[in-house]
Amino acid sequence: MSDKSEQQRLGVFKTYKLYIGGKFPRSESGRVYEVTTKTSAAGAAGKGNWLANAPLSSRKDARDAVVAARKAFGGWSGATAYNRGQILYRIAEMLEGRRDQFVREVGEAEGLSKSKAGAVVDAAIDRWVWYAGWTDKIGQIVGGANPVAGPFFNLSTPEPTGVVTVIAPQDSSFLGLVSVIAPVIATGNTAVVIASEKSPLPALSLGEVLATSDLPGGVVNILSGKAAEMGPHLASHQDVNAIDLAGADVALAKELEIAAADNLKRVLRPQPVDDWTADPGTHRMTAFLETKTVWHPTGSLGSGGSSY
Repeated sequence: MSDKSEQQRLGVFKTYKLYIGGKFPRSESGRVYEVTTKTSAAGAAGKGNWLANAPLSSRKDARDAVVAARKAFGGWSGATAYNRGQILYRIAEMLEGRRDQFVREVGEAEGLSKSKAGAVVDAAIDRWVWYAGWTDKIGQIVGGANPVAGPFFNLSTPEPTGVVTVIAPQDSSFLGLVSVIAPVIATGNTAVVIASEKSPLPALSLGEVLATSDLPGGVVNILSGKAAEMGPHLASHQDVNAIDLAGADVALAKELEIAAADNLKRVLRPQPVDDWTADPGTHRMTAFLETKTVWHPTGSLGSGGSSY
């Protein structure tokens, strides 16, 4: 009897959804597109095997993501750097527990063997831990006390830019994705991410991890679909403060950079990365920080006018 019931059982296919404001909506447009495996045989000759239908996000989805990111910005930027580090480390913990799922998804997305996909996933988990350690240290690197003449303290401190749109790398669907999201949120910004168009499934699954990792809803919002469709709208959006063009091609990057000039967004231009496993440095964190300088009188001591 048990053998018969097992034979009659239908498979439960996963429904991939967007991640906006801590929730998992379908695209408001109702559109989807096919995601297929990347194999050496299919490569340039044709399509790989069908994996899933991913949501094809619309401009309305992008606007909703910006609203969610703006709403979350105050609480996230106001949290202590230590607390942000704890949450980023928690993301790494949750990914470790779902490692097998991501090894499979990354392998299918990028045409990698199980061992190579495992190395990519391990590197992505380690990347979360690396940025978790930087949250309460980046301020000492880019801030400090400035020597000035007069009875004043002059202190420069970094502050997050705000809402950052991220065009995720196209060919590194997971490690590259983590490498551009983590530095944005580690420094207190919130993010609207357009996942790799051809390989969005690891990014959409990452949303499920973020939702269970103590990360407040809206800090990271993940869209799947066409960067060429959503990118111009986000680049010209008046409530987006910066844009990372990591996954944009030359033509799209130029278009988005021009659109971003309308409200003087910070723009991080595409920078070719040969090896995402290499030490990422601090430039992606400092790219989305503003410097606030404060003057404070020291006061005078005694009749001689000395000060401290």
